[in-house]
Amino acid sequence: MATEEITSVDDVDLSTQDGETPFSLELNSDQKDIRDWVHGFAEGVMRPAAAEWDEREETPWPIIQEAQKIGLYGFEALAQFFADPTGLTLPIVNEELFWGDAGLGMAIMGSSLAVAGIFASGTPEQMGEWIPQCFGTPDDPKVAAFCVSEPDAGSDVSSLRTRAKYDEAKDEWVLNGQKAWATNGGIAHVHVVVASVDSELGSRGQAAFVIPPSSPGLEMGTKVKKHGLRASHTADVFLDDCRIPGSCLLGGKEKLDERLARAREGTRAKKQAAMQTFESSRPTVGAQAIGIARAAYEYSLAYAKERVQFGRPIIENQAIAFALADMKMEIDAARLLVWRASWMGRNNKPFTAAEGSMSKLKAGEVAVWSTERAIQILGGNGYTREYPVERWHRDAKIYTIFEGTSEIQRLVIARAISGVKIP
Repeated sequence: MATEEITSVDDVDLSTQDGETPFSLELNSDQKDIRDWVHGFAEGVMRPAAAEWDEREETPWPIIQEAQKIGLYGFEALAQFFADPTGLTLPIVNEELFWGDAGLGMAIMGSSLAVAGIFASGTPEQMGEWIPQCFGTPDDPKVAAFCVSEPDAGSDVSSLRTRAKYDEAKDEWVLNGQKAWATNGGIAHVHVVVASVDSELGSRGQAAFVIPPSSPGLEMGTKVKKHGLRASHTADVFLDDCRIPGSCLLGGKEKLDERLARAREGTRAKKQAAMQTFESSRPTVGAQAIGIARAAYEYSLAYAKERVQFGRPIIENQAIAFALADMKMEIDAARLLVWRASWMGRNNKPFTAAEGSMSKLKAGEVAVWSTERAIQILGGNGYTREYPVERWHRDAKIYTIFEGTSEIQRLVIARAISGVKIP
């Protein structure tokens, strides 16, 4: 599939003709074509390579490069997916990729979180400069990293200890601290780092920065050996007097100073940098979980039709049939939540009941539950690496943890529906 050439962020039309696109479950022809195109890549390229890269636990550069050669990995593709006024193309693409394989899917889509961080806080000039660099070229692919979590600040992003101080004489920012669990951390061409510029203001005193390639003072820590998503690189990132140009503050210093002044006066401020990015990305993360759950459901359904025990296919056993019926129902319900939240976000509808958190929470828990059911349906075979369901179960678990644990999502939802600051 060919994508229309887009040379800068300014070329992306994110408007809708009437200001709002009606919500519909009927996919248009473009959405179906993109879905089928991505599914073909997932089935033909990702699935045959998935077990190998899971075992190797290495960044699958050849797979990333193949995705980039066909126009699936890169700024142009992401801009096209995001520009859909219904908001559904991006979750559709993620579901298909992660149906192919979650580790490889994260290797391909991991850079998009850094892009979301730049898009959420950056100026048009910063977007045009840094977003294309997050991907590189088909001959020289790159990845990007979004660095928020720290050893003592995971779900509680208001407690970040990484500090950014402004050196006015040199017009430079100096960053010090440690980031944990960073997808593509240390191997990224571009790092987006959230740091505190005024610790007394808590989350309101935070800002996001772009760390340019080869910046002195940025180093990768030990690569994390993970339970799942093994083809996706995860590592700590250390910042030791890391100096970056003043222009690398996303949004610019004038806007930061204005925001800090309002916060010091007690004026209600906008969402802080990390939460702005997470709120926009949660439905997409939910779509990834749905892709894993759907893969497990489809595989176990086919297995149940073929596996014969006591003289008949096991699908004829009510316990198996009911489990598959529940899997299908829960997956479809989760997808509806994801699509609703994606449409709301794209059309600037306020998440009055934390619909983004609902979608991510439901999809993540459905993925863990469905992959566990798949293992049970396959029995002993499901517990072995000869069958993919055990890998899918390992991959699914992180979706109840990262970008806000299930407990944090429930807290967000409870606060939204009650209006009470529940501790």
